[in-house]
Amino acid sequence: MSGPKGSTPRPDRSVDFLHTTSQSDLGVFALGLVLAGAVSGLAAGVLGIGGGIVIVPVLYHVMTALGIADGVCMHVAIATALAAMIPAALAHVQNAKGKIDWPEVRRRAAPLLAGVVPGCVLAVVLNANVLVIIFGVVAMTVVLTLLLHKPKGVAARTPGGAAMLLMTVVSGFVSVLTGTAADTLCRCAPGVSEADGNRAGVSVLALAVSIAATLAYGIAGWNVPDLPPDSVGYVNLLGFALIAPVLLATEPAGAALAHMMDLRRLRLAFAVLIVIATARMLWDALA
Repeated sequence: MSGPKGSTPRPDRSVDFLHTTSQSDLGVFALGLVLAGAVSGLAAGVLGIGGGIVIVPVLYHVMTALGIADGVCMHVAIATALAAMIPAALAHVQNAKGKIDWPEVRRRAAPLLAGVVPGCVLAVVLNANVLVIIFGVVAMTVVLTLLLHKPKGVAARTPGGAAMLLMTVVSGFVSVLTGTAADTLCRCAPGVSEADGNRAGVSVLALAVSIAATLAYGIAGWNVPDLPPDSVGYVNLLGFALIAPVLLATEPAGAALAHMMDLRRLRLAFAVLIVIATARMLWDALA
């Protein structure tokens, strides 16, 4: 598959900035990546959402500031976010051993794939600004839903039949287009059960989406010009190496923080942060 349409590459600095820029710029890049992982982990622990909703805007802004080509920034941010969430998703699945509702996972696997495949194809051909707009709409919706959501406990019913199939297809499709974890999207849907088996099963599906989408972005971006160095296709390995372990380490701290402080205020603080970062992306895309 070819690269995104409508790319407007900047000067050659976008190709090898790690080798030509000052140590201060390299420090800013590394600090931005670590910050993305830390804030994402805390947000995941506090809000109960995947880290991609924070990783994508932070990584996007860092790369834009360092001169990476406009046409690839969003694709790299999404692909790297999906890759960085894999270790945390693996940890969730490992911790959920014995609680996974495997029949539910098998029921959702095919519709999930039906959403992931076209999502991957569309993601690599869409203009970067269109991806920014899609991410902005999804991020704002997720944040508002989580702020207004009141958990109903294990008695809540999971949608069945056509509603469940549609929700799963949409979750897979939107996840690969935005870098937002599929379990975040599933859990934001009305009526989804809070039961341990249901949450664990959704985590398995989210892991599968992240792995499949990471591979797809890596292959699709293989020969795309103007990518940052140390990238395999659209997946930036330096970003993965710095974000993934920090995300994994800080998520438990976010969960602990949620029990120590006023959860409502914490949710509001992280929500405001996400809204501000996303609004700036939308301003850049629409200006």
